[in-house]
Formats: sequence, structure tokens, C-alpha cells
Amino acid sequence: MPENLTTLPVHVGIIMDGNGRWAKQRGLPRTMGHKEGLTAAKRIVAAAAKIGIKYVTLYTFSTENWKRAQEEVGYLMNLIRGHLRAEFEFYKENQIKVRWLGDPVGLPDDVLKEIRQAEADTAHFDGLTVVLAINYGGRNEIVRGVKKLIDQGKTADEITEEQISRSFDIAELPDVDLLIRTGGELRLSNFLLWHAAYAEFLFTDTLWPDYNETEFMKDLEVFQNRNRRFGAIQNQ
Repeated sequence: MPENLTTLPVHVGIIMDGNGRWAKQRGLPRTMGHKEGLTAAKRIVAAAAKIGIKYVTLYTFSTENWKRAQEEVGYLMNLIRGHLRAEFEFYKENQIKVRWLGDPVGLPDDVLKEIRQAEADTAHFDGLTVVLAINYGGRNEIVRGVKKLIDQGKTADEITEEQISRSFDIAELPDVDLLIRTGGELRLSNFLLWHAAYAEFLFTDTLWPDYNETEFMKDLEVFQNRNRRFGAIQNQ
């Protein structure tokens, strides 16, 4: 861990925004922005693994992203499929475990197969856990979780916050400590709504393909200087 970082977040969530605008500024197709965004994701994941962060969740493809142009959606699905297959050595070198958040309904079968294979291939790694939010929406996850409890025969009086949390896609996923959004927008966009209840938010105008390790470390410094009270009064 760098000397100036004494307190690390356990779980960092990242909304990787700005790929399309990055490409447009350079007169390139939006797909090239997504390709560069993948490179940015790898360098931030590698940096997080190196300093000992336990979980990083990347908002990769939302349940709303299907509304985009068919060409762009197809490219993103191919990028996800190809990346998962090609990056095993990267995961192995950095001891990265891959997990997935999202709704299987609507995902192409071959993409779902690659996701499951990546999870199986990296299950024994004991470093950073990278959570890929693919076909993911926070509201969707909450609804699916509550339906699981209903299917289990739970009554309203039996349902607790803990049970709802454990009904989600990754039952053991801790709450988000730090949520970073690149690209200048100031909203959650349906990302980890439950898990981010007490997250510290950091927004940057930097477009995701330009986000680098230096800015990531600065954001971690800002996080460690935040006063996290979780609803209590300071010094209580």
C-alpha cells in the first residue's frame, strides 16, 4: 500500500462513464471508446489488486443499455465475451477472482456461458474479487431478491434487511464503501442501490478511457479523509 494511504475501502464500485464521448471527441466510432474503456478497466483493476483492495464492482452493462443502437449493443456483447476468454492470464497473474451480478434473462447464451466459465476458472484465486455487473440494474436485483424470498415461503413478518441482502446475486458481497463515477454525470443510474446506502461518492469529469492509476490513488486519498458516521453523531 502507498505510504499516503492508511485506510482502504473494502469495496469500490465504479460507474465507467464517458467511453462514447471520448471516442466522439477524437472522431472515432463509439465502439472504439468501449475498447479503450476496457484498457482503462484493466489498469484500475490491476492497481486495486496491487494495493490490497478486496472488491471492485464494475458497471459493465446495465439493464437499460439494451436501448442503445443494435450495433453498439452487439459490439459490447462481443467485447464482454472476448475479454472473459482472453484475460485468464491477467486474472491468474494478479490472483483476481471474477464474479457476476446481473439478470440471466435476456443475456445471450454464449455470453452467459463465458461469464460462468470465468467464475469457475478463477474461483480458487484469493486476491481481489472483480464483480462484473452485466445486464444489471439495482432495482432489478432487489425485485429478483424479494421474489426469491417469496418463493422460499417467507412471510412479511419474517423478511429482514439481512435476508434481503443475502437474497441478492452475491450474498456475501459487502456494502460499497467508495463509489466512483467518471464522465461528469452526477447520478447513480440504477447501480448498486441497496449496497451503496452509505457509500462515499466521488464524481470526476475525467472520461473513463482517460482515468488512470494516479487519479484512482487521489480518489482513495479523498476517501480516507471522509468522516463516515453511518447516521450517527460525530464522536458519539
